[in-house]
Amino acid sequence: MSDSIKIMDLPENERPRERLIRYGAQSLSNSELIAVILRNGIKNENVLNLSSRLITICDGIDGIFNRTAEELMDISGIGISKASQIAAIGELFKRVRAFKSGNAYKISRPKDASDYVMEEMRHYNVEILKVIMLNVKNVVIASKNVSMGSLNSSIVHPREIFCEAIRRSCYSIIICHNHPSGDPTPSSEDINITHRIKECSKIIGIELLDHIIIGNGDYVSLKEKGIV
Repeated sequence: MSDSIKIMDLPENERPRERLIRYGAQSLSNSELIAVILRNGIKNENVLNLSSRLITICDGIDGIFNRTAEELMDISGIGISKASQIAAIGELFKRVRAFKSGNAYKISRPKDASDYVMEEMRHYNVEILKVIMLNVKNVVIASKNVSMGSLNSSIVHPREIFCEAIRRSCYSIIICHNHPSGDPTPSSEDINITHRIKECSKIIGIELLDHIIIGNGDYVSLKEKGIV
């Protein structure tokens, strides 16, 4: 017999699953929603206490869903089953937030570009450089990650940035990259790279519209700063 304390072991009026069915998911607290995912607690700790402890250790819901399954398993009481469930739901959450419908997505201002990539790029643990390719009406044709790791001019080559843009005959591009620290303030290297790509864009004939730096829910447009 398992020593873990299940949701069904709690008094009926304290069972998150039953309250969810009766009153709706919106009526549950964060810890109760996590408890529904975890399903059962561990020896000497019921599932509600375990979920509350998990939220505290991870500094909130974002912290839970930004951890890998391996990182979650480092927490006492979280085994492979619970860690896998949380990681899977976290990934689904990110994909839903980043989902773009089949309708054309037009970029008319820096915030549009930020909104297009924010929910995907804000969660990266390393720097990723993405190119958004646009047609003559500023409608997104495609986007592609072209570089991974700390951005510097010796790694980020214009060839990688413009290769796909040329192949797709796009009219202009926007480059985006994230700062894993969460602070989107541009570095001197960010500015140097932008100038380099801007000069190349003039030669190639595919305009660089902007360079968007993504933080944790915030962004900086180098166009708005007069750098592009």
